[in-house]
Amino acid sequence: MANLKSLVKDTAIYGLSSIVARFINYLLVPIQTARFAASGGEYGVITNVYAYVSILIILLTFGMETTFFRFMNREGEQPERIYSTTLRMLATTSLLSIILVLLLIEPISSAVGYADHPEYVAVMYVTVAIDAFMAVPFAYLRYQHKPVKFAALKIINILLNISLNLLYLIILPALRLNPFGIYDEQFTLDVAFVFYINLVCTICSLLLLWKELRGFRFGFDGAACRRMLSYTWPLLIMGVAGQLNQAASQILFPYLYDGSVEEARAQLGIYGACIKIAMIMVMITQAFRFAYEPFVFGRSKDKDNRETYAQAMKFYVIFTLLAFLCVMGFIDVLKFIIGESYWEGLKVVPIVMAAEIMFGVFFNLSFWYKLTDRTIWGAYFSGFGALVLISIDVLFIPRFSYMACAWAGFVAYAASMLLSYFIGQHYYKINYPLKDISVYVVIAFIFYTFMRIASSWPLIASLAFNTLLILLFVALIVKRDLPLAGLPVIGKYFKNK
Repeated sequence: MANLKSLVKDTAIYGLSSIVARFINYLLVPIQTARFAASGGEYGVITNVYAYVSILIILLTFGMETTFFRFMNREGEQPERIYSTTLRMLATTSLLSIILVLLLIEPISSAVGYADHPEYVAVMYVTVAIDAFMAVPFAYLRYQHKPVKFAALKIINILLNISLNLLYLIILPALRLNPFGIYDEQFTLDVAFVFYINLVCTICSLLLLWKELRGFRFGFDGAACRRMLSYTWPLLIMGVAGQLNQAASQILFPYLYDGSVEEARAQLGIYGACIKIAMIMVMITQAFRFAYEPFVFGRSKDKDNRETYAQAMKFYVIFTLLAFLCVMGFIDVLKFIIGESYWEGLKVVPIVMAAEIMFGVFFNLSFWYKLTDRTIWGAYFSGFGALVLISIDVLFIPRFSYMACAWAGFVAYAASMLLSYFIGQHYYKINYPLKDISVYVVIAFIFYTFMRIASSWPLIASLAFNTLLILLFVALIVKRDLPLAGLPVIGKYFKNK
């Protein structure tokens, strides 16, 4: 139980910072969707380019975050040398890849559909290569249990991004000023400014990590490098396949959509904007992951670890279901995050949120093959899920547009999750409380159905009813699994009752 409390504490710190960061980052959505109308397709370009970015970041980090934690906690390894070796590996691969891409920028831009705008590809690749390198010093902060600095740097990056987006997308165009602050009534803002701003923010974050970058001085361990590469290559395959489950639809959509390029970008922009509302699940899973990886690898020798993992799974599902109900209960308010021209795509939100819950469960399950050094299984599971997703996209995007993307992700995550669970029980059996989890899933589904019925009511009545359902779900959690007497501060009051 002490270990679980430690996990909860770290998750709370990372979670709070992640919530703040994501909330601030959400401001990009109303700014960009207000500046770029759905019909113009500019937000579709942003969605498409960032889908490529999400794949590239996996390729360029090649699973070294998880590998880093594994080797930093492995007996016989020297943590300083592991850190320095990892830094040098990613610095080398990132720099070489930047040179290669810039040399081949024209054919690459043509291949991804931006022959007329190679600057989109060039700027975003340099940005993602720097981001990939920064994954190591950020992982080192997590290893050192410095969540405050970790969170501060992330939030500073986002605040700068928001400020520059607001300045260049809203304020300067409203004043008829060009990027240099000079009056120009004919100036037209290009979507490329979004990518330039991202590059500036990334460089600033790199400069703020100067203390962590001193880890280069510990030298390079060739033998450790080979051991790490042997461990990590299945994680690379797993990571790419897993990210394809999230990004393949946005990449493939312009090629599969039955219509013009402009219309495809407009439809993709609607989908990309609406799934931002569902990204609260990504936020929760990310916060959990930041705390859970060092927690698991740091305590892999504890006798009670399997019971702890089982309880962690249950509480993850419980609180993500609560988040699901909160978002769906207040969707009529949250929709104002995006521009009104994008609202027609809100129907994808519950599907994408449910898919992200299953992805979080899949992440929880993944530690059986990471702890037993059978990481190839992760590649199998994610690869199968990616094949399912791509197959559904190819078959149904031409007919059902972006709704096919939402359901493709749902089915793919479900397939990966179920495969990992059943095979994992053979190699590393954990007695997950499936009965308790199922109770919460069923009740959450019933409550969501009631919310759907109430959506046709007047707004105030619908919100009041949905709030009541959410409070009932919270009461159920408190009654079954989170007694108030066990909570800090207020628990003292209930113990005296």
